[in-house]
Amino acid sequence: MANPVERCVLVTGFDPFGGADVNPSWQAVQALHGQSILGHRIVGAQLPTVFVQSLQVLRDLLRRHRPTLVIATGQAAGRAAVSLERIAINVNDARIADNLGARPIDTPVIPGGPDGYFTKLPIKAMLKALLERGINGEVSQTAGTFVCNQVFYGLMHELASEPALRDTRGGLIHVPWLPEQGQPSMRLDELVDGLKVCIEVALTTERDIRKEAGAIS
Repeated sequence: MANPVERCVLVTGFDPFGGADVNPSWQAVQALHGQSILGHRIVGAQLPTVFVQSLQVLRDLLRRHRPTLVIATGQAAGRAAVSLERIAINVNDARIADNLGARPIDTPVIPGGPDGYFTKLPIKAMLKALLERGINGEVSQTAGTFVCNQVFYGLMHELASEPALRDTRGGLIHVPWLPEQGQPSMRLDELVDGLKVCIEVALTTERDIRKEAGAIS
């Protein structure tokens, strides 16, 4: 049996895309890489903002590290909060081209796969913890149809279909721009703290909380 100290949490971010010089998801993941949270080593990895290739890199990471928990992160311009994504859908429908110029329209992420997958993260408990720490958070009902959603769907498909990963939890979190990118935004230290909170909750919460009327959305 593996030593608990050797267990790991895989956290991924994307490289810059769309002409940007920075991607806050990768900046936050870099800051977390190598840290230890609740006896789990944080492995930070960058995914290319490229359809198809991003899933190949993700699959390699899953097989190499066999993580207890996987949190994929991505940038969501226009959002002001740490966005906890609820569902991944089996559709690629790119508004802009990826970093290799591909722009799939109305294609499946996984041909023949289910229409969608729900996150395995305790998103309501994570939201409650974020708000209690004074970090702006929200539950999001759409991860879009760009590479972030493709990775989210591909991750959930791997967790559902690969026996060696059946006990692994995973999902996607979108983060806002950094202040230097424009508004709305969130400071890098807030993003890092928010992801730490989410990791802690995911590692310690077996079953998600139910929404209390008027309490959280």
